[in-house]
Amino acid sequence: MEWETVIGLEIHTQLQTSSKIFSGSSTAYGAEPNTQASLIDLGYPGMLPVLNREAVGMAVKLGLAIGAKIADRSVFARKNYFYPDLPKGYQISQYELPVVYEGTLDIEMDDGSTKTVGVTRAHLEEDAGKSLHEGFETMTGIDLNRAGTPLLEIVSEPDLRSSAEAVAYMKKLHSLVRYLEICDGNMQEGSFRCDANVSVRPKGQKEFGTRTEIKNVNSFRFVEKAIDYEVERQIDVLESGGEVVQETRLYDPAKGETRSMRTKEEANDYRYFPDPDLLPLEIENSFVEKVRSSLPELPDAKRERFISDYGLKAYDAGVLTATREMGDFYEAVVKASGGDPKLAANWVMGEFSGFLNKDGVEIAEAPVNADALAGLLKRIEDNTISGKIAKDVFEAMWAGEGDADTIIDKKGLKQITDASAIEPIIDDVLEKNPQQLEQYRAGKDKLFGFFVGQVMKATKGKANPQQVNELLKEKLKG
Repeated sequence: MEWETVIGLEIHTQLQTSSKIFSGSSTAYGAEPNTQASLIDLGYPGMLPVLNREAVGMAVKLGLAIGAKIADRSVFARKNYFYPDLPKGYQISQYELPVVYEGTLDIEMDDGSTKTVGVTRAHLEEDAGKSLHEGFETMTGIDLNRAGTPLLEIVSEPDLRSSAEAVAYMKKLHSLVRYLEICDGNMQEGSFRCDANVSVRPKGQKEFGTRTEIKNVNSFRFVEKAIDYEVERQIDVLESGGEVVQETRLYDPAKGETRSMRTKEEANDYRYFPDPDLLPLEIENSFVEKVRSSLPELPDAKRERFISDYGLKAYDAGVLTATREMGDFYEAVVKASGGDPKLAANWVMGEFSGFLNKDGVEIAEAPVNADALAGLLKRIEDNTISGKIAKDVFEAMWAGEGDADTIIDKKGLKQITDASAIEPIIDDVLEKNPQQLEQYRAGKDKLFGFFVGQVMKATKGKANPQQVNELLKEKLKG
């Protein structure tokens, strides 16, 4: 039997506010356990929550970016369940009336195809605390610093049909929330994490199969592996005559498998009801328009502009607009160099990105800024240095040895462009390699590259390659 996979994702995005969603406690990461939890976060009697206006603005910003509807009236509800890191015994969330609903997100696949994925809703809620199991032999530690941290849970329609599509959707959303500056996207710290709802059904069947939820996956690679494993597991269960159990599962990256965590709850198990301590959230149109005016240029629009304005290929434009920081850096290089946008793209995606990855630094921390890289590109375009030597210059710039001009002068790296200086070197190379010269003139054209290499070696890479090629062709005719 041929099976079809059905996937829906719930993305938990930690909003980049300085204080929690219902209290003034700090949201800074890495503080000592239980030092950033107020009486409101701890659920003490008589402590009333106050909604963080900034969190609402961030939710609206996301809604506008995905073309969603913004509710003029939404309601906060209590989601009741008991867990050690949930001090109140309930989580304040949104159920029937979320702040954002009915949006879409276009994703691009590796084969060049595009798919539109529906976004059912995005609702505001508070995070729970954190249970700490490591370092305790007979007990579990509880850190409530995260309790009350503002989250925006973004729920997709079950439109995804493979782990590859799920990862593409997750990456697109990750890029978007960082562009909007509503989330730092740090998956290791839990700022951006995913619950994947997975089911399978016979191909052609309209009804959905029984789904399982893979909880709290915090890397793109793990999402892909967890979904692939779960799909195969469910197919094996069904083909052996069994039934898939609706449950919550965890992904174990060490074993590369999912395992049962608990039976999957239904909405009525949480006994949702409107929070009596919070009035309905009413959003005026003037507030929405103010947020709309603050929207940056979004990734899709920036990519299309890079293609039209700079003549870039779609792939290159996609890479350069994957993050807001990379797109801004590239444009700054192009503006400062005043040269070929494609040359700038090659260097930003190549050497610059390579050194960022090697050293594990962000663009803002890079020792070579946009103006410095532009200065190097100018020296390539005016033939002061070759592209090959430019890589050595860039490495020296990264090491803090100065700007391009300083390094070129200090190390004597200026390209030889004087034909009268290059010709004697070519004559010497031909004289020292009579056998190869004879073979070339006998029709072995591939030896041309050998002669070019010998000339470049003799000049320590300083000769202008284009001139070397032209002069060699003339010399070899004889």
